[in-house]
Amino acid sequence: MIRAALTLAMLAGPAAAQTFNLPQGCEGYVTIQKRECMVTHNFICATDPEGYQRRVDLTQTGMVYMSTIDAETQWVESFSPLSGETEVLGPVIEDAASFSDLLEVGADSWNFSTTSDRVGVTQFTGLDRLTGRTVVIDGVQLEETEFEMTVRNVNGQELWRSEGREFIHRDWRVFVSGTRQITTPDESYGRDSTPVEFSFPGEPGFLAAEPIYDCDVILSLAEPVDIPLPTLASAP
Repeated sequence: MIRAALTLAMLAGPAAAQTFNLPQGCEGYVTIQKRECMVTHNFICATDPEGYQRRVDLTQTGMVYMSTIDAETQWVESFSPLSGETEVLGPVIEDAASFSDLLEVGADSWNFSTTSDRVGVTQFTGLDRLTGRTVVIDGVQLEETEFEMTVRNVNGQELWRSEGREFIHRDWRVFVSGTRQITTPDESYGRDSTPVEFSFPGEPGFLAAEPIYDCDVILSLAEPVDIPLPTLASAP
């Protein structure tokens, strides 16, 4: 039901309203305007298990990504509306992601698989580590992390790898995207989804339907915006 409601919001498009409508029973707590012409809404739904959170990413074309995480920021499910691909956690979780471990010892490794209705089983292995650096962006204090991740198919063949720096917010128990380098067998390229502006309920920009930063740069490329690669929000 929640996915259907969000998909309807996507089909309506950003031009249909100045704000993005969350499904009934869901409450947003922060909107993050990011670089690379993207806006993210983090929200909680009453029908989800305790500790679960959801996130949607929008570009100028509308919604491009939605995800669900649990209380340990473990990736539960993600959906890419433009491709129609759904990806869920499992069947194998050898080393579950743990936000608590990251906070307590400064690092957290993970090794788990996801199952996609389009590509089947994919294995993710990697590590998040606190750098010890704290930053303040638009009045919000975040802690910097560095990460490395390798993604393989069911046969063990590497599909792509990524490394970079993100942020966490301890009280929200979420990762916030930053900069990353993505390497595939054919190419290597960088992405920068660093947050620029935070808006909270009752403030201008909360649940904004359109991104505002770097959009002129994206348009000048005259190419479609890529659907974001999975991050262990991480963000999902």
